[in-house]
Order: sequence, then C-alpha cells, then structure tokens
Amino acid sequence: MTNQVKVLLFANLREKIREAELVLTLPNGISVNDLKFAITDLYPMVKEDIGRALVAVNHEYASDETIIPERAEVAIFPPVSGGNAILNKLTICKIQYEEISIEEWVRKIITPTSGAIGMFVGVVRSITLGANPYQTEYLNYEAYIPMAELKMTQIAAEIRQQWPSIDGIAIIQRCGKMDAGSQSVLIACSAPHRTDGVFEASHYGIDRLKEIVPVWKQETGPDGKVWVEGEYRPAPGE
Repeated sequence: MTNQVKVLLFANLREKIREAELVLTLPNGISVNDLKFAITDLYPMVKEDIGRALVAVNHEYASDETIIPERAEVAIFPPVSGGNAILNKLTICKIQYEEISIEEWVRKIITPTSGAIGMFVGVVRSITLGANPYQTEYLNYEAYIPMAELKMTQIAAEIRQQWPSIDGIAIIQRCGKMDAGSQSVLIACSAPHRTDGVFEASHYGIDRLKEIVPVWKQETGPDGKVWVEGEYRPAPGE
C-alpha cells in the first residue's frame, strides 16, 4: 500500500529545490524521518537544511518518529525566527501584508471596562550591534499561514488562561518586504487596570510568537541575503 503525501516547502528549502510543493508517493506507515531521507535522496543539496528543519503534519509540530497518516499535508520549514482567525470579537489574530495601524487594532480591543492597554511593537532594525555589528536594508517575512493562524489563537488562549482579567487581545504579524524602521508585529492587550497583566501578557505573547508561530525572515544587507533561523524547537503538539 502507498501513501500520497503533499509536502510544502518554505524559505531556503523552497529556494534550493525550486519548488513550493511536492507530491510524493511513499509506503504506508512511514515516519517523518523516513520522509526526510526520501527528500534528501531526491534532492541531496538540502541534506543539511532538512536536518535542522522543523516539520508540521496537518498543522501540528511533529517529531522524527511521528507516523505520517494517509493524504497528510506536511510542511517543512526553518526554525521560527521571529490569517484572519478570530476567537471572538475581542481576540484578533491576523497575518497581513499591509502596514500595521496600531491605532486601528488598539481601538478594536477596547471595551467599556478597559482602562489600560499594554503592547509590544516590533520594528525592523537597520543596525544590529554586538560582537559583529551588521547593517540591514530590508527584511522579507513569510509564513505558513494556516498553521500560523492556529498557533496565534493558541497563544491568545494561553494569555487568557494566565491573565483572566484581560479584556481584548490583538496579535498582528506583517509579512512581505519591510524596510528598516517598518513595524513588523503588534501584540496588544487591554484590561480594566494596568496591574491586570497587560504588560506581562504582551511580553509573553511576543516570546511565544517567536517560539511556535511559523513565521520567518530573510535579511538583506550590503553583503547579500540570508535566512534567519531561531533556536527553539517546539515539542510535538505544542
């Protein structure tokens, strides 16, 4: 018996293989690790990339031992660098390509009981300091949108569990090309009082987004382009 598997490729894997999607006919009962070997047999140039890549099966993170069900959708992408899914009228999780309007999204999560807004706004740096400073001209963000939507709503649910007084939540991630100085992400939380966790919840939201939401970036500077990879590896089902 065979299993037809749709494999979605992102970032460096897509560029090297020159395909965004593969349809592979494989034996039933194969694992994620078996799939990796099958792909590297066909495309040896991605062996190193696929070894450190993350894999999702039907929109959930999977381990090398995960058995791939029949007609599954498998996505392979680099570690997260860091959709119009709405849980209710006060929880907004969205990936968009247009500029982020902070005022618009903050207005949407204010209720009659809201007296405080805490937020995090990510901005594209032009200069990164440190031991090896470098310059960034622009970034290109991309996302595995169906899974990203699910994970963003998961983060909103985690926030509400830890800070039950939160009124509204907006998690907005921009994708596409962004010049230095552009706003790339917004995490905003409203609550009756500033002591109800609005600042802590926003901080938690951006940390979790960078861990589990499949969004990553390609950085362009004077020395060329590079895909930026994170280090956190989500556990299966996280």
